[in-house]
Amino acid sequence: MRIKICGIKRVEDAIMAAYCGADAIGLVVGQKHNSDDFIDKDLAQKIVKECPPYISPVLVTELDDAEEISNLAHKIGVTSIQLHSDCTVDSIISLRKILPHIKIIKNFHVNGFEVIQAMKPFESVVDAFILDTLDLANDKVGGTGLVHDWNISRSIVKKISKPVLLAGGLTPENVGEAIRFVKPFGVDASSGLKDCDGFKDEIKLINFICSAKYEFFKVRDPSLKN
Repeated sequence: MRIKICGIKRVEDAIMAAYCGADAIGLVVGQKHNSDDFIDKDLAQKIVKECPPYISPVLVTELDDAEEISNLAHKIGVTSIQLHSDCTVDSIISLRKILPHIKIIKNFHVNGFEVIQAMKPFESVVDAFILDTLDLANDKVGGTGLVHDWNISRSIVKKISKPVLLAGGLTPENVGEAIRFVKPFGVDASSGLKDCDGFKDEIKLINFICSAKYEFFKVRDPSLKN
């Protein structure tokens, strides 16, 4: 089980996520839609430099130009890129040529079973997929706090060959159920872990990560269910 905490906006939250047991943090840079989680590239670079060892910083971006994305990833110093744009297979191939050693994760919004066919052409060019919920009313493509149909997500996990991470409205209260039902490779949360000030809440972080890891081990080892 891999756990990513997205929408990190300050060094303190990155360190807190790492010490609570997160595997990765998401830095949202390169904006085309609404979000409270966007930060500039200089702050993102600072957060990456201050990250403890053994945690992966991920560039989460809505940009779709391969050269622009690669320049941003190089400046910030990330190890993975999460694409929340309408980029094509060819643009991802171009990005891979520029950054052959960086992991690429492609976002898809779960709005019907037809998303499975839309994902298929990308299987050969990405390292993983992340499933999220679209919020058209507020022009948000991520960090919406909205849960989608997990029946579709579970079907995607079974039918797609690459690792699938689950996002979209995950909280400390529902992440265990999500893992039991969908059985994803990992989970990703942002808005469900915020305090009233818009930054991450330590108690929510601890509860989310503990619940996710505990449920994952129950799924992997049925003897732990009793």
